[in-house]
Amino acid sequence: MQVIRDREALVEALAALRAEGARVALVPTMGALHAGHIALVEAAKRPGTKVVASIFVNPKQFGAGEDLGRYPRREQSDIRMLTEAGCDLLWMPGVEVMYPDGHATSIRVDGVSEGLEGASRPGHFDGVATVVAKLFNQVGPDAAYFGEKDFQQLAVIRRMVADLDFPIDVVGVPTQRDDDGLALSSRNIYLDEEQRAKAVALPRALGVAARAIGRGEETATVLADARATLTAAGFEVDYVELVDAVTLSLDCTVERPRRLVAAARMGSTRLIDNIAVTDPS
Repeated sequence: MQVIRDREALVEALAALRAEGARVALVPTMGALHAGHIALVEAAKRPGTKVVASIFVNPKQFGAGEDLGRYPRREQSDIRMLTEAGCDLLWMPGVEVMYPDGHATSIRVDGVSEGLEGASRPGHFDGVATVVAKLFNQVGPDAAYFGEKDFQQLAVIRRMVADLDFPIDVVGVPTQRDDDGLALSSRNIYLDEEQRAKAVALPRALGVAARAIGRGEETATVLADARATLTAAGFEVDYVELVDAVTLSLDCTVERPRRLVAAARMGSTRLIDNIAVTDPS
């Protein structure tokens, strides 16, 4: 696997990949890789496709008081994991490469970015959209792979790609989970043993709520019960909401795909999760 850190070398390496007639698939990450990231690489590995991963801890998507400074960085471990997974190229730009002196442009995606995480983390999705747009322009992929765990992020990127006419297929990959159901996340390492044991209440509460809503039980009551369950388990709940799976509007109907989304804090660690709501019939 090639590891590249400057733009000129990236241009040359990508030209060499395309000279072989290959499609290029991009897997953007912030490093601290786990099995969820590797699942994205595995999904991207298709006949005739070269997989490019990126690692960049993007300062523009961290707000004041968030964990930019302590966000886990494990470069050598990440390189080893990507190599073993069969990734073809790793793009690892520094901040000075992504945001050189004088950088003054940002991208805002209205609508899908405004509630949920957008309300809790003002400016977060502006940072996400900006860095992903830059990665798309730098790599020029035919397809890009993102995890469904960050469901609102996926919706924001899909809206941006449609609105800005990026010729890129955005592929969502199902959330990868530990054996007990907790969604894999780089931030799970912040949980101590007791907190980790309690954290499984998040996916379990969402599962119970999704099944209840699918059976036709009253949504407001189900959501209130889920919030109460999480609070009793030791979480500080940010939100638990039922949304339209495309627009992320709270005004959703059974005729359209729906998603149950949640964010809650266990100690100092903020966890997010989501689950599709289906009609059992």
